[in-house]
Amino acid sequence: MRRLLLTLVAVVALGLIATGLWPLMQQQADLDVRTTRVEGTPVTVFAPPTSKPAPAVVIAHGFAGSQQLMQSFAVTLAQNGYVAVTFDFLGHGRNPMPLPGGLQYVDRRTQALLESLGPIVAFARELEATDGRIALLGHSMATEVIVRYARSHPEVAATIAVSPFSDEVTAASPRNLLVVYGASEPAHLHEVGKRIIGMAAGGEVVPGKTYGRFADGSARRLVIAEGVEHTGVVFSPDSLDAAVDWLNPSFDRHSSGQVASRGRWLGLLFVGIVLLAWPLAELLPPVAPEPRGGGQPWRRSWPVILIPPLATPLLLAPVPLGGLPILLGDYLLLHFGLYGALTAIGLWLTRTQRTAAATGRTAWRAFAIAAVATTVYVTLALAIPLDRFVTAYLPVGDRAGLVLVVLAGTLPFFLADEWLTRGPAAPRWGYPVTKALFLLSLAMAILLNVRELFFLGIIAPVMLIFFVVYGLFSRWVYRRTHHPLVAGLANALAIAWGIAATFPVVTD
Repeated sequence: MRRLLLTLVAVVALGLIATGLWPLMQQQADLDVRTTRVEGTPVTVFAPPTSKPAPAVVIAHGFAGSQQLMQSFAVTLAQNGYVAVTFDFLGHGRNPMPLPGGLQYVDRRTQALLESLGPIVAFARELEATDGRIALLGHSMATEVIVRYARSHPEVAATIAVSPFSDEVTAASPRNLLVVYGASEPAHLHEVGKRIIGMAAGGEVVPGKTYGRFADGSARRLVIAEGVEHTGVVFSPDSLDAAVDWLNPSFDRHSSGQVASRGRWLGLLFVGIVLLAWPLAELLPPVAPEPRGGGQPWRRSWPVILIPPLATPLLLAPVPLGGLPILLGDYLLLHFGLYGALTAIGLWLTRTQRTAAATGRTAWRAFAIAAVATTVYVTLALAIPLDRFVTAYLPVGDRAGLVLVVLAGTLPFFLADEWLTRGPAAPRWGYPVTKALFLLSLAMAILLNVRELFFLGIIAPVMLIFFVVYGLFSRWVYRRTHHPLVAGLANALAIAWGIAATFPVVTD
């Protein structure tokens, strides 16, 4: 019966993968998509299947993003007759040039991003497929860059700021400004948008209402995309529809209004990949004859569980940052590493004779096979589609070496945490509790150093999703192998991989 259930799950998972993958591939089938480099910057051009020149829209990603993250906008705009141009900012994606400024010099960092935008805009305007007119669209960190550029370049006909957190605007500049937020983004960001649009509204701002006129460039509108947060807003049909609806009157054009909604297809694809791990885990060799782990009941475990999340941010608060060439990567390395070390010390101090005597019964050959197989799946099975459809996720060049550096921090955390939350006497619900406390610990660290750690708050929802996904992998692998360190090794590498592949590479 169990074998039949696992077979059924595998069939369903493969069906979900195929159902999600097919429309994602087909959305670009009719477009002319080309990649190139502009002064070393990776650029992708999405052109509609027509010879008639059209306005160009340069699309800029946010912090720790890449041009893949903005594909939904690019495909949607190209399907509606615009020439969409995406690119990787300095230090992001596959751009080999680091981002100057690091954490300490915000103005220098912003200026470098602003200067790197200029050649991309010039390139877009000179494309044969374009008519010389230009608009800008940016997400999060990029909004300040595109707004500053548009203010000093009045030839930019329209600007679309998705999730802006600074108000570098005036009542009339930049021209024809659309502001978009996810409904689930923090209220203080929505207030920024209301202040921006309020300059033209002269009173209470009504989302969806247009203030000013497109003809003279004074048009302003605030849009709230339903059901999404800071990252999900770039996939939202509301956001995509609002962009098309804004650009058409800005350029006095009409289009089909077709929207390349990817959220549901990406959801099906990744749900299928995660679900497939369950039956695949049953193919792993057993590593121990009985469940292993050092977890103790709550009455013994609570100090080990509660002390690391409180102590880690306090101990790291005075530590200077900037030791790694990836922005905030050094802090995450230290936070993971210290948290894991404190957990390991707590486990050692609370160990019992039974858990100490349980060593020496591991089938190490089976352990190696299970660890390698699990690691390959939890990294590549997610990394390849993430890199293709979501964001640059394959650590190329110098980033490959940085995976091993970050692993020095993630490894002690995941090994200690897996050991703490597994075993016959492990605390019930201990696994999700320790992950929630880790995120709360990061939140505490941000509050202690908002200026330098602010961006960690932006990626917190993504880290929560990763914890849930890798938690499922861990549960299925442990149930089969009976050894917590199999998934501990795999998850440590997967998180190190994600940090090294996505966080900006910087230089002072």
